[in-house]
Amino acid sequence: QVQLQESGPGLVKPSQTLSLTCTVSGGSITTFRNYWAWIRLPPGKGLEWMGAIGYDGNTYYSSPLKSRIAISRDTSTNQFTLQLMSVTPEDTAVNYCAADRSTRGSTNLGDYDYWGQGTQVTVSS
Repeated sequence: QVQLQESGPGLVKPSQTLSLTCTVSGGSITTFRNYWAWIRLPPGKGLEWMGAIGYDGNTYYSSPLKSRIAISRDTSTNQFTLQLMSVTPEDTAVNYCAADRSTRGSTNLGDYDYWGQGTQVTVSS
């Protein structure tokens, strides 16, 4: 049974960097699925695909976040990480990591079949 678990600080100050880690168990991030993504749910809004990292390490980012997001991975620990720079209160959200079952990569959230439970990150001074 594949499981994903997000971890990281729950409070980040404005202008700082939000850093989260997704630990995957029960399946390798290089073979179980082709793409692994970060998705967030801001309060009062819908789910937003932020970006993904492929089985080969290639990264893909949403256009609105492209200038300040970075996703990386550590295959030795089977983890992938999110860094979001220069955060503002508008970046407050529940952040999820998820696995994409499509073969070409997808921003359609219906293609994501394994999800972490989500972690709340609040941006506030």
